[in-house]
Amino acid sequence: MRISSERLMRILNGEEKLLFDGAMGTTLQSTGLAGDGPADALCITNPDAITEIHRAYVEAGAQAITTNTFNSNRALLDTIGVDASVEDVFVAAVACARAAEPEFVAADIGPTGHMLAPFGDLEEEDAFALFAEQARAAEKAGVDFILIETIPDVAEAEIAIRAAKEHSDLPVFASMTFEENGFTLMGNDIPTCTQRMQEAGADVVGINCSHGPETLRSQIATMIEAASKPVLVQPNAGMPELVDGQVVYRMDPAAFANAVSDMIECGATVFGSCCGSTPAFTAELAKLL
Repeated sequence: MRISSERLMRILNGEEKLLFDGAMGTTLQSTGLAGDGPADALCITNPDAITEIHRAYVEAGAQAITTNTFNSNRALLDTIGVDASVEDVFVAAVACARAAEPEFVAADIGPTGHMLAPFGDLEEEDAFALFAEQARAAEKAGVDFILIETIPDVAEAEIAIRAAKEHSDLPVFASMTFEENGFTLMGNDIPTCTQRMQEAGADVVGINCSHGPETLRSQIATMIEAASKPVLVQPNAGMPELVDGQVVYRMDPAAFANAVSDMIECGATVFGSCCGSTPAFTAELAKLL
C-alpha cells in the first residue's frame, strides 16, 4: 500500500485525527450551480467554481478534500448525461481539489445507483468492474486515498473495497449508511457491516450521511466497539425538512460540533460532515478537534 505521508500513516494507525470537508451536493444547490448541469461534470465545465467550494472548506480547517466524483461511475455518468470518460472526470476533479491546496485529496466513490442481484438488476461482476474503473482512474489522477461512502448495502461495500484494493495501491476508507434502528436497508447490523468491511480490506471504516450527529452517537459507539480499524463519522446537518418545495437542514454548526464531541470521547478519529453542512460546520469541528 502506498501511503503519501508519515501523518497519513499515523492516521491509518489511529494515532492522529483527520478532518474531512463537508457537503458538496447541497452546497451546489444553495449556490444555484446545481442548475448548470450534473454535479460531477462541473469539474470539467466550471472547475473554478468547484475549486472555490473546496477552498472554502480548506480555509475553514478541512485537512482532506473529497473530489467531486460521487456519481462518477460509468453507469451513472451515462444516465445523467455526462459526455466524458471516468478517467477524464477524475483527472479534472483531482485538479480542482489540488488547486485548493489541502493536505490530502480523497477520491470520492459513491454507490453504483443500482441494487445488486438478486434484489436488483446489477450483477456482482458488473459492479466490481464499475468500481475498479473508478479506482484505476483515482490512482492515475494522483489522490492520496480512496473514500467509498454512503453505501447502503454491505455486499456492495465489500465489492467496492475489493475493487479498490485490487486495482490500486491506495489506502481505502469505507463508510456506510444506516437507518435509525441501526440496520441497513438490506437488514445488515452495524457490527456485521464493520467486520465485513474490514475483512474486505478497508483501512478505515465509518458511517456517513444517514442522520444528524445526535442519532449517530449510539451507532458510532457500536461501530467503534466492533472495529479494529480507525472509525470515521460524517453526519448530516440534522434531519432534512421540506419547506416550500426546498430541502432545509436546521441544525446549526455549534450544535453539530457539540453533538460530535461525544464521538471523540467514544474513540472516533476521522471526522467530517455530510448533507446540509457548510464550511461553517467544518470550522466548528476544527475548533473542537
